[in-house]
Amino acid sequence: YHPDKQSADVPAGSVEECIQKFIEIDQAWKILGNEETKKEYDLQRHEDDLRNMGPVDARIYLEEMSWNEDDHSFSLSCRCGGKYSVSKDEAEEVTLISCDTCSLIIELLHYR
Repeated sequence: YHPDKQSADVPAGSVEECIQKFIEIDQAWKILGNEETKKEYDLQRHEDDLRNMGPVDARIYLEEMSWNEDDHSFSLSCRCGGKYSVSKDEAEEVTLISCDTCSLIIELLHYR
């Protein structure tokens, strides 16, 4: 899709499509090629996936979760026997957490 790789006999409409595709690929590379923006992108995709899985089962504050010093994460028991867990670093960025054994989801609320 690189503009320099296009042959001269390609119709104008196809050239515009190739240029647009090249711009999209370049933008994606800038996001995914940077560790920090890739992390943000991955978290957003994960939240989008969770939103599409089903309704939120409960809304809880981070302070209601137990702190685990061993792996520096917060956790909460699920009614199915599984657990919700989120790392200390992710706790400020995520709003939805899925149970590790069932399809239930909780919303993590932050004090403002």
